[in-house]
Amino acid sequence: MSRRRQDVQRRDHGRPQVSVVVPLFNEVENVRPLVAALVDTLRNERLSYEIILVDDGSTDGTAEALRDVQAKYDHVVVIRLRTNFGQSPALAAGFAHTRGEVVVTMDGDLQNDPRDIPRLLATLAQGYDVVSGWRKRRKDGFLIRRIPSILANRLVCRVTGVALHDTGCALKAYRGDIVRRIHLYGEMHRFIPALSKMEGARIAELVVRHHPRRFGKSKYNLSRTFRVLLDLLTLHLLMRHVRNPLRFFGTIGLMFGAAAVATLAATIALMGHLSADVNALNVLITLIFLLLVSCFQFLFLGLVAKLIVETGLRRHDYFFDIGPVSTSGGRL
Repeated sequence: MSRRRQDVQRRDHGRPQVSVVVPLFNEVENVRPLVAALVDTLRNERLSYEIILVDDGSTDGTAEALRDVQAKYDHVVVIRLRTNFGQSPALAAGFAHTRGEVVVTMDGDLQNDPRDIPRLLATLAQGYDVVSGWRKRRKDGFLIRRIPSILANRLVCRVTGVALHDTGCALKAYRGDIVRRIHLYGEMHRFIPALSKMEGARIAELVVRHHPRRFGKSKYNLSRTFRVLLDLLTLHLLMRHVRNPLRFFGTIGLMFGAAAVATLAATIALMGHLSADVNALNVLITLIFLLLVSCFQFLFLGLVAKLIVETGLRRHDYFFDIGPVSTSGGRL
């Protein structure tokens, strides 16, 4: 037996080299061929691995298909969420159960190709912490999927400063210690490279295969756009002010304070005129009061945010509570 094969077998009993996380929602026809392709690829590369399949509240028989593949393959772990929480919480649940040195994510619709995983790992081994797939020849509808994706990519790259051609590609590889520290909620799964950048990660991009969807229906629709924009705003604030939110809230508070001082000066000047309108003075005095209240409110909000950040940094509490889950796994 070769030395490389002996090393792989020894590592199978400990920490796997690769954890593959796949969120699934109503993908009953795709589960079996996807897992078979993953197992073939990882075995051919002689990697110790685990495949974590997250059932995000499917209602079409996906749970039964997951039980079948779990009984057939030893290295499959199944996580079942009680209802459909969304892709970000599903990935968070998967990340929380990973043990691998490298974590690979991909969609469960067979549009990502498992054969690209070794190429992602090879690029990661060149000294990067995150390798993001680029669907250069994307096999999706041009009007509904590709045009919104192009616009979103430009906006995300502009805001986050992470230069990627395809931020929405689910096929990515991460250093396990980085991705397990990331806090996911809302639609934040789209911004994992940017969140990794906040951890000091070095990011690369790799052209990957993309196949047309064969089974099931796409879960993408334009209604997500507004939620993505709000999460992008949140991410922008986090990237700039996560270490010291008092600067952000304090600046706004000082602006309200400066407006209060200017209004007070105008009020004093108006009171010097005998013909001053009493109603106008009452309005200005009320405005001064409101501006001062807003000033102190933002200052105290910044102090509270600062205390929360400092407490979180001390405790290293990055886990996102997604609600009750049940897990089951094969022999690792």
